[in-house]
Amino acid sequence: MKKLIFILISLLILLIIIVLIKTFTYSFKKVNANTTSGWKIVKNDSAIQRFSGGLKIPTVSAGELGKFDYSTFDTIKEYLKTSYPLVYENTEFVEINKYGLVFRLQGSDPSLHPILFLSHTDVVPPGEAAVKDQSGNVFRPDDKPLPPVSQVAEEWDFGPFSGAVANGRIYGRGAIDMKGMLFSLMESMNNLIKSKHIPKRDIYLAFGFDEEVGGQEGAAKIAAYFKGKNLMFDAVYDEGGLILEKGSVAGINSEVAVIGCAEKGFLSVKIKVKGLGGHASMPPTESAIGKAAVIMQRLEHDQMKPMITPLINQFFTNIGGSMSFVNRMGIANQWLLKPVLLSQLTKNNSTNALVRTTTALTMMKGSDAPNVLSPEVEFIVNFRLLPGNTVQEVKKHIAKAIKGFDAEIEEIDNVKEASAVSPTDTKAFKLIEAAIKEIHPTAIATPYLTVGATDAYKYQIVSKNIYRFMPIKINDAEKQSIHSTNEYLSIENYMKMIHYFEYIMRNYE
Repeated sequence: MKKLIFILISLLILLIIIVLIKTFTYSFKKVNANTTSGWKIVKNDSAIQRFSGGLKIPTVSAGELGKFDYSTFDTIKEYLKTSYPLVYENTEFVEINKYGLVFRLQGSDPSLHPILFLSHTDVVPPGEAAVKDQSGNVFRPDDKPLPPVSQVAEEWDFGPFSGAVANGRIYGRGAIDMKGMLFSLMESMNNLIKSKHIPKRDIYLAFGFDEEVGGQEGAAKIAAYFKGKNLMFDAVYDEGGLILEKGSVAGINSEVAVIGCAEKGFLSVKIKVKGLGGHASMPPTESAIGKAAVIMQRLEHDQMKPMITPLINQFFTNIGGSMSFVNRMGIANQWLLKPVLLSQLTKNNSTNALVRTTTALTMMKGSDAPNVLSPEVEFIVNFRLLPGNTVQEVKKHIAKAIKGFDAEIEEIDNVKEASAVSPTDTKAFKLIEAAIKEIHPTAIATPYLTVGATDAYKYQIVSKNIYRFMPIKINDAEKQSIHSTNEYLSIENYMKMIHYFEYIMRNYE
């Protein structure tokens, strides 16, 4: 017995030694200890005013896909033309589906694949308050009864389409998502032309106009236009990741620049569950709503299995050096501790979304009266697919959840598989890292999984190297302002964003 205990203790000690050795020798990316401030900001009042003017144009996309007021999109087309005459005069410019805008700056070597930068002119509605357009007309995008115009001042420090420049910030709906990127791209290309710089490769800018409602009329048709011209891009750059302030990510003691190398898929289904209807005074033993509740509980309790994909493993390898020893030990010893690591990751909403196809119950409809049993109850569940899972696998998962019940499944909204994963050993990715060092030298640049949808997905037909990243440093409050009230972009972020894109355009050989 003593011999057995001695052997077990020896094995345990050996196991601990192996775990410690692997932790200390694991190839975590070294945190950049560079204390320099990087590129020094050069404030450009003219650029700020051009951006401010663009924010004053209420290019709201809402409602059904492609069904909204396009008059303001005519306005922003003219505004861009008058604001950037050099760009229009020195590029090949085409309109796709009237409101999609494409610019091509010709390079010196036509044998090289071009690069493409994306943005979109549309923005989400400004919120519940009534707003004024440039003509002074009061409107509310959802067509509900208008509240007093004064309510705008209560919800926004400055009007959502004021383009106000104050407190070192530029305010307005779309400042971050995504006119800031659009105008910084125009400024960057304008600077290239003004300095007479001729790039080696062709540089394209492509701006959709309905990204917020699916991008089917804008980005999808622009991508098809490129495909029709047999264009293949060496890189496509779009929105997605951001530079997260130190302390804004739990457990990470550094600024982190998360670069989306893939995005999750999307599947929303309506599940109709049938049962006995009637009066509430004589209910059946199991109602339709009770049956629906069982299915919903199954879907939430038995979710798709979590897994650490190669992309997320690379993410942990890059940021692990700035995490606690316990976290580093889990990452370095997944051969032993992966179940524990996954258990911890799935307890947090943000990290859970990185390691599994998520399940979100979003809407439910039953009886219209408190004393009536509906013979049919329907609810909607939204899945965001992890690369590695397929729509077909999720459908099998749903079929298992409804087993034993009289239920129907109907797909709604846009269904799409998870995107392909772009490599990180490319010139395109390395230039992102170099450009980040220019504006934020101490930030850890790392590949990441974009959990939201972007226009970039539609460009998979013309490139294998697609990267989703907006080079702005953002805190939690600023993140909350996206699609909410008081959206703004700091002047510092805007100036750095212009420099970032200009750096890539100048150095992509």
